[in-house]
Amino acid sequence: MASTLEGPARDLLTQNANFAHVATLRKDGSIQGVVVWVDADEDGNVLLNSADGRAWPANVRRTGRATVTVANQDNPYEFVSVTGKLVQDTTEGADEHIDAMAKKYLGQDSYPFRQDGEKRIKLALQPERVTYNAPG
Repeated sequence: MASTLEGPARDLLTQNANFAHVATLRKDGSIQGVVVWVDADEDGNVLLNSADGRAWPANVRRTGRATVTVANQDNPYEFVSVTGKLVQDTTEGADEHIDAMAKKYLGQDSYPFRQDGEKRIKLALQPERVTYNAPG
């Protein structure tokens, strides 16, 4: 088990429009799972984007960590699971980031689902545990 996100494991987050499953802990200790768009930065941190006020980012802020699992959409037996600690929580660059994600996932230059008054946030998780599985 590694603690860095690199090589084919990182490629699952950056090379294709593979969806991420984010698992966080609610206040009552139960697990909340959501499907989101994902990317990684040059340092190997997992990058997530959301609208401020949603439950799963609040869970990440409260606990300081989350687990993100990404499967290869063409071969779901190839996947990476990253448990990481929150190292960035910012609105700076969040709008540009969601636009880049819209390009990656939808082929559109800007995020088409913005709501009036919505404030985007960008979260970065530094990997603490990386599990990569490739069949064969």
